[in-house]
Amino acid sequence: MKTPQTLFLAWQDFKSRSWFPIGRLTFDGTRYKFVYIQGVEEAQQAYYFEPLSSFPYLDQVYTSNHLFPVFSNRVMPPSRPDYAKFRQWLNIPEHEDDILAILARSGGQRETDSLAVFPCPEPDEEGRYQLHFFAHGLRHLPKCTVERINNFKPGEKLWLAHEFQNKYDSQALILNTEDHHIVGYCPRYLRSEVFELLQKDPSSVDLCVERINLLPTPLKFRLLCSITAQCEDDFRPFSSQEYQPLVKEDIETTSFLSRTSG
Repeated sequence: MKTPQTLFLAWQDFKSRSWFPIGRLTFDGTRYKFVYIQGVEEAQQAYYFEPLSSFPYLDQVYTSNHLFPVFSNRVMPPSRPDYAKFRQWLNIPEHEDDILAILARSGGQRETDSLAVFPCPEPDEEGRYQLHFFAHGLRHLPKCTVERINNFKPGEKLWLAHEFQNKYDSQALILNTEDHHIVGYCPRYLRSEVFELLQKDPSSVDLCVERINLLPTPLKFRLLCSITAQCEDDFRPFSSQEYQPLVKEDIETTSFLSRTSG
């Protein structure tokens, strides 16, 4: 059987700006499956998260032969005239049309809700894990810094630093140039895993510029970064308790019937 592709769904509380992993989507080559994960309980207790209309019950396993609308609606349709440009922004080759790969790379964020998508990476032959993400927070940077970003070259090295005195987010991870210019932030929903990697072995984590998309590309797609980590054999990303399913997936299964998009 083909190794399932795995994406996580994160939810943000608008007031606190805190992110929580709430669900997991897998695809085995034939069937899509969605389950809520343990992180949703913290979101409920701290910020009164309510189940998505597409997945109204926390204790169910949802399956479908087609990608659930709450995910598919986050990918630009190929019929759009700007679809080719969108693929370029993501740095995905034209011959690759895997919708989950496109969703994972773009993050699937929309202005109309508080959800984001991110992948669970698989190790390559040398045991390295790689994640791509677009730098956050560029709209808060001075114009001169954005101009500096516009002059980046693919492969240019960046560094991560903990901005623990950030009054809005004491766990913020900033992206720095070699000469210490702040050029963005690591997405909050990736932060816990990146922190763990840095604490274990900072030298094993490599961050670099993957692609720069100049105007008129929106700022949220301006700076595409790649983070690679050489990990020990027993390391598994996103394997902590908050990423574990709320229910036993092989016991309770509910076919997807909802027509709503979440």
